[in-house]
Amino acid sequence: MTSPYQADEHRYQSLAYRRCGHSGLRLPALSLGLWHNFGADADLHACRQMLCRAFDLGITHFDLANNYGPPPGSAESTLGILLRRDLAAYRDELILSSKAGYIMWPGPYGDGGSSKYLFASLHQSLKRMQVDYLDIFYHHRPDPNTPLEETMAALALMVKQGKALYVGLSNYPAELARRASALLADLGVRCLINQVRYSLLDRHIEPETLPACDALGMGCIAFSPLAGGLLSDKYLAGIPADSRAASASPFLRESDITPARRELLLRLNALAAEGGRSLSDLALQWVLRTPTLTSALMGASRVSQIEAAVSALQQPPLSPDELAAIEALLSQAAAAE
Repeated sequence: MTSPYQADEHRYQSLAYRRCGHSGLRLPALSLGLWHNFGADADLHACRQMLCRAFDLGITHFDLANNYGPPPGSAESTLGILLRRDLAAYRDELILSSKAGYIMWPGPYGDGGSSKYLFASLHQSLKRMQVDYLDIFYHHRPDPNTPLEETMAALALMVKQGKALYVGLSNYPAELARRASALLADLGVRCLINQVRYSLLDRHIEPETLPACDALGMGCIAFSPLAGGLLSDKYLAGIPADSRAASASPFLRESDITPARRELLLRLNALAAEGGRSLSDLALQWVLRTPTLTSALMGASRVSQIEAAVSALQQPPLSPDELAAIEALLSQAAAAE
């Protein structure tokens, strides 16, 4: 029989907590996403170990979406079971977030950005997670078939009804984020945060989205900070048979790991080693080098990955010389493409 969980009394000594835009909310520099490895076929004991160890290390933010699984909805159900069993006493210390915006059920009301879909999805998420409210509810992606005014009005109503404390955007480019933020402000609700893909290998948010978040007083949280595992040591010697790239994953394909890309990874790894870091340590530190980035959102399949990521952020920040050397490597790689 599993012993009752008791949180580590030193849990707030491992990580920094960064202010989310101009709000009063602070998020841990590292957040845990339940996109993979928490579905219906997951080992519940392993899920429990990861969640409890993450919380013991100061990771207070657990991020989900209605369609996380597989199958869709099951990651929220897994979290609901573990919240009830182990973390119910710590609910007020947790930031629980979920999203809706991708297809979730058949028919015209199971996808998009309509009020009908968003409220139905929110209520389903609350039921699966067995909580009365979410700390953050996101619109998962822009919906060109729904007026932005309708989507933002739905998010604002969730806050006013107390079903979400904060609302945010995910995958919103700069101009849409500006419009969404203005619409919410007119309704008396702050747009807390934008969740976007960002890593050393994917810098598309730098020219416009990051400056927009900064100007709007909006936080920013980066998903895939390790580029789907590319910025770990997993692919430095080739493509392992048990890796995501070898499994025909739509999120990381074998064709993505070109000779030029592997050469860049090797050079970044060598630079990291000069500073006594691993490649993943360097990648996480790099993503969080700017205060506009509130948190890096990691996924995990085992406890050791969570421990390693927390350890990475306990190291000194990257020095100006290291940042300059990274920039030179990235510029050289871009010029060679």
